[in-house]
Amino acid sequence: MDNNTIKNVFKEYIHPLNMKAIQKKIDQAQVDKYVKKFDSLTFVKLFIYAQLKNLSSLGRISEKVKRKKTVQKAVGIESISKSQLSRKLRDIPPDIFQEIMHHLIQKLHQEIGPHKADKALGKIHLIDSSTISMCLSQYRWADFRETKAGVKIHTSIIFSDGISYPNEVIITPARPADSTQLDALIVLDKDALHVFDRGYFDFDKFDSYCADGIRFVTRIKSNTIVHVIEELPVDTDSDIIRYAIVKIGKMRHPLYLVETLDSEGNKISIVCNDAKRSAKEISDLYRSRWQIELFFKWCKQHLVLKKCYGKSANAVFNQIYIAMITFCLTLLMKSKVGFQGTLWEMFNWIGDFWTKSLPELLKKLFEKPKRSSKGRRRLDHEHIFMETLAQYESRETSHLDDLTYDPIF
Repeated sequence: MDNNTIKNVFKEYIHPLNMKAIQKKIDQAQVDKYVKKFDSLTFVKLFIYAQLKNLSSLGRISEKVKRKKTVQKAVGIESISKSQLSRKLRDIPPDIFQEIMHHLIQKLHQEIGPHKADKALGKIHLIDSSTISMCLSQYRWADFRETKAGVKIHTSIIFSDGISYPNEVIITPARPADSTQLDALIVLDKDALHVFDRGYFDFDKFDSYCADGIRFVTRIKSNTIVHVIEELPVDTDSDIIRYAIVKIGKMRHPLYLVETLDSEGNKISIVCNDAKRSAKEISDLYRSRWQIELFFKWCKQHLVLKKCYGKSANAVFNQIYIAMITFCLTLLMKSKVGFQGTLWEMFNWIGDFWTKSLPELLKKLFEKPKRSSKGRRRLDHEHIFMETLAQYESRETSHLDDLTYDPIF
């Protein structure tokens, strides 16, 4: 294959973005009506690069464009000032990036969902929010408490067989209660089972979910009134201390109540409206809620989220959506190349090899271990690398969507 036709890792990385659809949305919003140099597609590429390289200020982004020929070639501009970056970040409507994120989420459903479905538990949707704190004097529009501002990232993630990826992300100022966004995060899918904590406690919503066949697991508050309908037998060998059919508060529909102990010996009371789940499964489902905390932790540690590029609502919301887009692109890349390491390792490899060709990255990802033994792991890596590289080199142009092997995590 001619070297001139080989796309580098960064181009392969952003390949899942539907540039034509993005351009159509930009044209409808007339964001680039009078723009000659720094259009919105260039903006998208540049700020995804900034996430990959952990560039935490507009000054650093501007300096990278000015000094790095590789960056200029990748994004299509030779220089850009902080003020230009700030204006663009402020002027683009956040719904454009939200739509890009939704497009990538659909690709994740197609790439990961069918391969990692949990037949025993079905589709588990974990729901929670995470707050990014900010200075009140500089972010008045996001007032949260007397001395603090902030935004909330209301999120639903799909968790299956150890893999977590977002299903919906809604960004709001931090003051509104979590429960105000619960309906928007609920999926109208009979196979989905929703898990959320006490921040979403609402008797009326629970009754409506029961009536509509929406399954959920949640923890009740300590002062919740519980009306016992029937006590159920408990397996003495399990960590379940109580299992019963109950009604809580003013609810019309019955629920299953499971009481168990956490790692510190504190009692946890969990309710579920799925009659097919055992007490142990209900307990395990609620424990799986911790995975969304790990998702938030990963994003805040490895993506540019805690330090804001701009002070307007549009700037903050756009930055968060671009961070979520970067997360989705990284997971898609990991799936496509069949990398068996962690997502953080994949993220680092992409950042290190972003100007290299994909075969160079694949060769490094599946490099043979430096040991004499030809163990099973070595053979697996060799097979994956050779198969992936053969498919890549057999194409006239490099399009990752044409790869046909099953992803391995």
